[in-house]
Amino acid sequence: MKDFSRERILVVGGAGFIGSHLVDSLAAENPESIHVVDNLFLGKEENLSEAEKIYPKLNFHKMDATENEIRDLIREEKISFVFNLATKALGYSFDDPADAFHVNVQIVSHLLESLRKKEIRNLIHFSSSEAYGTAVEVPMGEEHPLRPHTSYAAGKAAADLLIHSYQESFGVNTLIIRPFNNYGPRQNEGSYAALIPITIKKLLDGKSPVVHWDGKQTRDLIYVGDTVRLTVTLAKSRKLSGGVVNVGTGQEVSIYKVVNALCKIAGYNGKIARAPKRAGDVRRHCADILLLKSLVNDLSLKSLDEGLLETWKWYTRSKL
Repeated sequence: MKDFSRERILVVGGAGFIGSHLVDSLAAENPESIHVVDNLFLGKEENLSEAEKIYPKLNFHKMDATENEIRDLIREEKISFVFNLATKALGYSFDDPADAFHVNVQIVSHLLESLRKKEIRNLIHFSSSEAYGTAVEVPMGEEHPLRPHTSYAAGKAAADLLIHSYQESFGVNTLIIRPFNNYGPRQNEGSYAALIPITIKKLLDGKSPVVHWDGKQTRDLIYVGDTVRLTVTLAKSRKLSGGVVNVGTGQEVSIYKVVNALCKIAGYNGKIARAPKRAGDVRRHCADILLLKSLVNDLSLKSLDEGLLETWKWYTRSKL
């Protein structure tokens, strides 16, 4: 397994939820340099504070990665390895569906051109399980049909296809990580927030949590620390150029069960409110992780109960 000691790394979207945790993990690898690009649409510079303690020479660039400026940075800083996590939240696709699609494709297009012209050597791109849509078969393998329900998910699927086309045409070094439903500290709790931070915020504010639809829709929830640890392991092995790897737990849990578990952690015994189905909601998600298991010797995944408790504690501390 290779290390990152000689790599000049760029993390696009690195001040966001998953991105900032990935930067933490990469900082511990002590590469030659780490550059973070983020336009702070939902990301926060403060999310990088832990990484800066480990790696004081971290470089942050407030930049829109859909613009050509990203390629100028790559050339100027002699970047060798790129992790792309930049996107706009799924909920944003209902406010501006065209832009939600465009962002995903345009950023990848710039990075692939840098790869094609040998300005960088490796690209690891974060797709999304949303590209699959609702499960046609369970568990959902990497060959599952791409049937996105939203323009955000369609943009993710289109970016994946664009990467595949460059791999086929030009033999570039790419790996697509297709993460399932991440949760944990630093997940956005404001605009376009996801289920877990929304529920925690309501409980901390003394309000009733809400379950949409019938609550029986399922997700494969993976703790963000596990996702980034597995990503770094895969990146260091560099075995799967041109491939796609699901990163999940291989277990599905209902939305109602997740909300109920958070209520127990909070000591909340009140009513769980009901609301109509959300637009674009998928019915079932559960990752087939056989490929992941074949590539990583020890998954050591955090249990849902452990992960939810850690997440609750983090949000509680952040409110103090």
